[in-house]
Amino acid sequence: MKKKILLVAVLIIALIGVLPVWARGGSDSASSGKYKVIFIAMDSMDEHWLKVKAGTEDKAKELGNVDLSFNAPQGKVDANAQLQLVEDAITKKMDAILLAPLNRDALVPGVEKAKNAGIKVIIIDSAIGTNNYDAFLSTDNGAAARLAADELAKLIGQKGKIAIVNAQAGSATTMIRENDFKDQVAKKYPNINIVGTQYSDGDKTRALNIATDFMTANPDLVGFYAANEGSTVGTGNAIDQAGKTGAVKFVGFDWSADTKALIEKGVLQATMVQNPYQMGYLGVQAAVDLLSGKSINRDVDTGVTVATNANKDSIK
Repeated sequence: MKKKILLVAVLIIALIGVLPVWARGGSDSASSGKYKVIFIAMDSMDEHWLKVKAGTEDKAKELGNVDLSFNAPQGKVDANAQLQLVEDAITKKMDAILLAPLNRDALVPGVEKAKNAGIKVIIIDSAIGTNNYDAFLSTDNGAAARLAADELAKLIGQKGKIAIVNAQAGSATTMIRENDFKDQVAKKYPNINIVGTQYSDGDKTRALNIATDFMTANPDLVGFYAANEGSTVGTGNAIDQAGKTGAVKFVGFDWSADTKALIEKGVLQATMVQNPYQMGYLGVQAAVDLLSGKSINRDVDTGVTVATNANKDSIK
């Protein structure tokens, strides 16, 4: 009898061994000893997202127990493509997803589905239209936008016509940067007239053309505000090409070799610098902490610095 019981036990163990991971109630990470974490960015070319990616990679290497992957849609405007990447991550049974949502509403179904599947979701940089996530790491974009409005107002003597070149119309981040800037101007600077807002989708060439059109239609334009790296670089190049460096004051957003070069040329007077590297670095740590059963801060402000010609060499 004991031999029969032992034989049955051996057969059961053997059967369990050939079952797929999902049927055993575990995950791939259980067998590999590493947590499967993916960072899904808005795109794979913008220097901002590459800095976030670098932060995720450094933290994953430091921890040693993270199997990290990266993905992004081909274009910055395709929220449906980004949603499909989230779906793929769910299918691949990721333990955690770090997501920078292109659109606060379009990505909600993916986030909800991931949470229902037991996956930890860390939102990076831009808000999502649901509270069903585990952590949110971002710049206080409203505060940064209000600061940008104050900087530009000071540069133009608190009066005159200005224009806004924004990035994605549906991104929570860029809309906060636009709306809080406008609200600050309306509240504090009645003699500043915003002649219009156009969206470049973060494309530098498109931003250049938009800024050129603004200056052509408004020869007395005294200032620009741009809301992300691509829009800042394109707008700066338009001011430079128009020969209006210094005459048209300019405050932008984000930090890169291109924005630094515009500051050095005197085209860009100030830019709001986030800490994208820290978003990625802390994002992976948050994911691992959650997966390890630790408690974390749900909302993390990763900070902002105003970069100018005076402090440009200290900005990383």
